Amino acid sequence: MLQTIGDLGEFGLIARVTARFPGTDNVILGPGDDAAIVGAPDGRVVATTDVLVEGRHFRREWSSPSEVGHKAAAQNFADIAAMGARPTALLIGLAAPPELPVSWVDAFADGIRDECAAAGGSVAGGDTVASDTLTIAITALGDLAGQRAVRRDGARPGDIVAVTGNLGLSAAGLELLGAGLDRPRKCLEEHLRPRPPYAQGPAAAGLGATSMLDISDGLVQDLGHISRASGVVIDLNPDTLIPVPELYEAVERLAEFRKPVRDPVDFMLGGGEDHALAATFPPDVALPLEWSRIGTVAAGTGVTVDGSTVPAGGWDHFG
Repeated sequence: MLQTIGDLGEFGLIARVTARFPGTDNVILGPGDDAAIVGAPDGRVVATTDVLVEGRHFRREWSSPSEVGHKAAAQNFADIAAMGARPTALLIGLAAPPELPVSWVDAFADGIRDECAAAGGSVAGGDTVASDTLTIAITALGDLAGQRAVRRDGARPGDIVAVTGNLGLSAAGLELLGAGLDRPRKCLEEHLRPRPPYAQGPAAAGLGATSMLDISDGLVQDLGHISRASGVVIDLNPDTLIPVPELYEAVERLAEFRKPVRDPVDFMLGGGEDHALAATFPPDVALPLEWSRIGTVAAGTGVTVDGSTVPAGGWDHFG
């Protein structure tokens, strides 16, 4: 007989999910009480939250439950890293139809557990409630470990712009899924199981990054946030935007499927959910190999490519 979350009830479900998460030094008191206690060695806590709604942010026919859990954790921990912090804890809210199989929730929790292991955080608690629409709310916490937070408003004329992580693959993967195509696999995997460069956030802070963010809405759109917050213009060098072979392959397959031909660089500039990091640095900083220089900061406003304005593209949260 299929066991559903309605059979378990709220507390039984929470106990089943949180049993998968061993305690860590960060989580002093985990699930089971009225509230968790999370250590804050630095004295400051970095916090972020995201809501994922089925049909809007994920589809169960495309994503396995473990992939949904992985992505839910990854996109929140990426925001923590973008502040120059290291992930410490997650809080999970799950609103789900009572007929949702317990096996789905088990696999979802496994995905979160595995991503917590990769990022260095742990689950501190959560809540569940019945809902007609499967909805996941994640709050992530992080620790700055004595470093300054890297905000969006610190870019200055003369700085350089750099990125770390993959650009455009996730957006191409989403289009491939929509077309019912199953390759190139690297594009699909970047969309379903993003791999944010967590360690590079604190590393960039240590290098003196003047601003930084997670590329979740598209490179141009997100750099626009830095531009507005800092009061500068960010000019990208088109010669540095070199698509990987899988992006070219994705464009070719989409064209064969009846999709309009699209320049692979468009995916890099306007694709969403990359969960790479973009940052500005003082011009004399020696960038490590994980970072690629893609542009410069000057006086003015906006984001340009070789001096020309381009459409922001990217993800529209209300579109």
